Amino acid sequence: MTLPVYLYGQPVLRKVAENIEKEYPELNELIANMFETMYRSDGVGLAAPQVGLSKRIIVIDGEPMAEDFPECKGFKRVLINAQIIERTGEEVALEEGCLSLPGIHEKVSRPTVVRIKYLDANLDEKEEVVEGFNARIVQHEYDHLEGKMFIDHISPIRKQLIKSKLNNIIKGNARCSYRAIAVGK
Repeated sequence: MTLPVYLYGQPVLRKVAENIEKEYPELNELIANMFETMYRSDGVGLAAPQVGLSKRIIVIDGEPMAEDFPECKGFKRVLINAQIIERTGEEVALEEGCLSLPGIHEKVSRPTVVRIKYLDANLDEKEEVVEGFNARIVQHEYDHLEGKMFIDHISPIRKQLIKSKLNNIIKGNARCSYRAIAVGK
């Protein structure tokens, strides 16, 4: 089932998400719904707060980016209770967008390597070093678990320049091709 994407201004996007318990009801259904929502929205990652659920779960499929970033080929993950334990590598600035911020794209500097601990879809513990564009996807989605968004990483001047776009999203005047829930609607 496709879930609505919560847009900028929704309080759930600014809360630190809670861990998923091992007995979480219908976890597999939630994971399937999140993947379906991500695919139908043309995203490469989706965090549970973006579908209105303040839980530490992320789904990622970097495959659509593989032509430009070969490391994304076959990079499909479910990250439950994720914790980034180390960020290393060169800081690289690349343009990012977000399903919760339709129509906004800004350059964000992020490290190119992260070490992450998480539970997979089978609730097996994993620790992995993720590099390149995959590390960017992981960090972008991880920010959602921490109540942050990519616009929190841009300069105050850039943020001021997109203020009217942000206000339009809050008012429910943003256009997107997927089901979304804005504060103003």
